[in-house]
Amino acid sequence: MSTILAIDTSTEACSAALLYCNEITHDFIVSTRDHTKQILPMVDRLLKQSDCSLTQVDAIAFGQGPGSFTGVRIGIGVAQGLALGIDKPMIGVSTLMTLAQGVYRTTQATNVIAAIDARMNEVYLGQYHYVNEQWQTVIAECVIGPEKVIETVKHISQNDYCAGTGWQTYPDMINGVKQSDILLPHAQDLIVLAKNKWQKNEIVNVEYVEPTYLRNEVTWKKLPGR
Repeated sequence: MSTILAIDTSTEACSAALLYCNEITHDFIVSTRDHTKQILPMVDRLLKQSDCSLTQVDAIAFGQGPGSFTGVRIGIGVAQGLALGIDKPMIGVSTLMTLAQGVYRTTQATNVIAAIDARMNEVYLGQYHYVNEQWQTVIAECVIGPEKVIETVKHISQNDYCAGTGWQTYPDMINGVKQSDILLPHAQDLIVLAKNKWQKNEIVNVEYVEPTYLRNEVTWKKLPGR
């Protein structure tokens, strides 16, 4: 039975979740500027609440992006620090797929179009279909202008749900798609995806962690000496 700790600071949301003894405990707040102050105390509370020590954790899962450049950096940096401290692997999970999982949790919808406001008059976009207890990617993560979403999305139907802040910012990207209540990623959904990855051994060593930024002009510096 695996024990996984998940954190996500890739958007305005700051959240953490713990899978321990096959039960998920989680915490979530919206905190646009205090992720660095909020996330570690949040992790500590979850561990204490579950009577679990950090050394019992088998892997650290994290929101890989796309999302806020600063938020993704903070989340990965904290996750790397935790993983290094206990010498355990990491599990990167797509922020957009985490949104899709949130829609499934709340509505049981199996077709989700996720879009996060990327600023600069663009959105991060992904389209997913849930089948055989896992998500299949219909449209791979991309960053595009909102006016191009309608021509990019495939197989639009009345059963499709949308999720993410992109739909708030640009509500007319596609007509006829149902609006879900999921605007920001939750670690309780991220950890479900991380558990599936763990079972398939889709893990990564701390020194090889890569974020998903999608914009070419953004670069990522690995840990010093790595």
